[in-house]
Amino acid sequence: MDHKDRQIIRALQADGRMTNQDLADKVNLSPSPCLRRVRNLEASGAIRGYAVEADAAAYGLPITVFVRIRLERHNEDDVQHFERRVLAIEEVLECHVLTGATDYQLRVVVADLEAYEDFIRNRIHPIGGIASIDTSFVYGTVKKTDVFPMID
Repeated sequence: MDHKDRQIIRALQADGRMTNQDLADKVNLSPSPCLRRVRNLEASGAIRGYAVEADAAAYGLPITVFVRIRLERHNEDDVQHFERRVLAIEEVLECHVLTGATDYQLRVVVADLEAYEDFIRNRIHPIGGIASIDTSFVYGTVKKTDVFPMID
């Protein structure tokens, strides 16, 4: 991947609906080579898809929660079991494996505190093998972007 490919990705991350002509203008290419590069990026998996960035509160999920989970045991079966179960929970938008005191961090969206309690009691606790759960509620967002920084 070269500098021009990175420019294309950044531009599409900022506005995935721009026309090929607008994209070509933005990255200083003519339309044909620009489209060829986009298709190559898609074919290689560097561009995995296109999505709508929706407002969670407007959708009805105004509460974002970061949930840190530590497992009791770290054997292969328990780890795979936990990860399979988390993949099936719709409220979990992201699940990251961490170093340090906790094993996973989940980004979760819910409608209200009762929905969060239901999430913990009926989706997380039944997984089993969890040593601790630490929760932080988001009450403001300073920055949120999906646009990568430019590198050379």
